[in-house]
Amino acid sequence: MVRSRKALLGFAALAGTASLVLAGCAGGTEAAPDDTAEPVTPGEELTLTIGTALPQTGSLAFLGPPEIAGVDYAESLINEYAETTGLTVEVVHGDSGDLDNKAYEAEIPRLLSEDPAAIIGAASSGVSLQFIDQVTGAGVIQISPANTSDAFTTYDDNGLYFRTAPSDVLQGEVHGNFVAELGHQTLGLIVLNDSYGTGLANYITESFETAGGEVVAAPTFNPGDTSFDSQISEVLAADPDAITVISFDEAKTILPSLIEQGFDAENVFLVDGNMASYEADFPAGLLEGAKGTYPGPTPDQVQEFIDGLDGFVEESGTEALTDYTYAPESYDATILLALASLAAQSTDSAAIAEKLIEVSGGSGDGEKCESFQACADIILGGGVADYDGPSSPITFDEVGDPTEGFINIYEYGPDNTYTPYEG
Repeated sequence: MVRSRKALLGFAALAGTASLVLAGCAGGTEAAPDDTAEPVTPGEELTLTIGTALPQTGSLAFLGPPEIAGVDYAESLINEYAETTGLTVEVVHGDSGDLDNKAYEAEIPRLLSEDPAAIIGAASSGVSLQFIDQVTGAGVIQISPANTSDAFTTYDDNGLYFRTAPSDVLQGEVHGNFVAELGHQTLGLIVLNDSYGTGLANYITESFETAGGEVVAAPTFNPGDTSFDSQISEVLAADPDAITVISFDEAKTILPSLIEQGFDAENVFLVDGNMASYEADFPAGLLEGAKGTYPGPTPDQVQEFIDGLDGFVEESGTEALTDYTYAPESYDATILLALASLAAQSTDSAAIAEKLIEVSGGSGDGEKCESFQACADIILGGGVADYDGPSSPITFDEVGDPTEGFINIYEYGPDNTYTPYEG
């Protein structure tokens, strides 16, 4: 059945795009529990091994702490309920690195040697594409909390690739429309030349030009580059009303140079790959007025989750988080894997993959639930759980893409940190 894929937009500034619809399949509906269903009787105790290939080093290392904390927090909550479910999760962490340091080349074989049912990661779409064949070819699930490239939608992954962040089709449409709604008629892009950067640039361009604007320059740079003078010069020479920078950590070099050459920060736009706190990196006020988009809820939308995560981090004795980007998506990926394993009564990757769509609400007319414990109780009672997590309702389609998700907009203040855009 064909259903709609909707953007759950967070702010009134996007009222004109609130009806965005992308063609997609599946989507769960809430149903009353089936009183005639046979309860699931846990068999042998299950130990679910999950690996992570998340960025501890490289250009996306700032995403590592919140993503890893999200996984560990979920693990702790799942294991608190192990006596009832018979399911215990064991997480083995690894470093994905980036396309420059290639940490994944050593880490993925190490993780696979631990015989995991799934590997969570990478954050970067370009990095995930370097090892997706290695992971899914070994019969192991790969589930990313942050991959947004459209390349994964049609990738031949043996039904073993999933992601809890919506694709760049959605972010590109929201971003391009937002820039146009602010009155900008011309747009320049500075674009990372990988599957994430070029894919997102294409969707931003399509959206902006459909709204009546014109993209006047879109130079690219390669992963590992450290000088961006030619790209900045090319964009500034085109005299655009606004500039969107699609990058990762390279933004720390690009943004100061761009703004110091006289381009107004209020007309600079960022994306999920470089939406970070720059409080310690830039002079006060450098980014004030710059705006950006990224998939995921705002802190206010998930304050209860953040409070719980902060408490867990403090109790664990690890460094307090200053950024929560993709923490909810990492948490949800872990919870969904555990629920699918419980529903399948198996730690076999193929059996878990078969249940992932069901427990996300993509099939089975399940009963809505918002925690591992609540969903596990439904499964143990013989029902079908439909998990809605802090990141979004998720609802996987038949290719492992979430059919619902938040794309929110933020604005930088004088301290070079961002808060939800108020309009």
